[in-house]
Amino acid sequence: MFRLATGRRVVYEVSVWRCLQQKTRTANYSTSAQLLFCSQFSSRVASTKKLLSIRPVSLYASRLCQSNSQSTSDRGNAKEGLSLKTITHAPKPALYLGFSGLIPFLSAPLLMAASQSFYPEVAYAQVIYGASIVSFLGGARWGFAIPIGSPAQPDWKNLGNSVVPSLLAWLSLLCRDNIAEGALVVIMGLGLSLHYDLTLLPGYPAWFKAMRTVLTLVATFSLVATLIIKKFCTEKKFKENKS
Repeated sequence: MFRLATGRRVVYEVSVWRCLQQKTRTANYSTSAQLLFCSQFSSRVASTKKLLSIRPVSLYASRLCQSNSQSTSDRGNAKEGLSLKTITHAPKPALYLGFSGLIPFLSAPLLMAASQSFYPEVAYAQVIYGASIVSFLGGARWGFAIPIGSPAQPDWKNLGNSVVPSLLAWLSLLCRDNIAEGALVVIMGLGLSLHYDLTLLPGYPAWFKAMRTVLTLVATFSLVATLIIKKFCTEKKFKENKS
């Protein structure tokens, strides 16, 4: 009986010891799992804190870079582009003298439209004035490229293109017997001069480009109006009508 009892006690103690060992193992496993989870959670929290601390700075830097790039691009577009609103920044002498130079262009078609007749002398006087303006624009570009420190170099391209409008003005004066051809040559010279001023020669201020565009368009439309009057109105001699 004692042996059995001791044997039972031994067996009971062994089973109890095994149960305790299993519990300790499970406890150790659970604690290690908890420690691992806590370490992973803390690492994730630290990483999120880093991301939260870095991301606003990176976003601010990226937005700042984007704004700087947009501002520089806008400045480049403002320098290269053409805006007619900048004509308000023109100096008053240039603005007044420039627009007063349109009087000979506009007076010819207005006079013929008021009398409802086409006068060759008046139309040819308009062509002569247009030729002088075209030649003046070519000489202005020549004078712009020659001074020291000018952004336009006095090379074959700039000086050669400055001579072309003067040659077109001379050709228009040879068309005395055909006013339509002379007016078309003047229109060609005005358009070519405007193309040179806006694209080829750098350094012109924005107000000058805007003023040149407006003046060229008005002068071109006045010559077109003269050609329309020539086609639809009767031709009369201005001297004969005066006498």
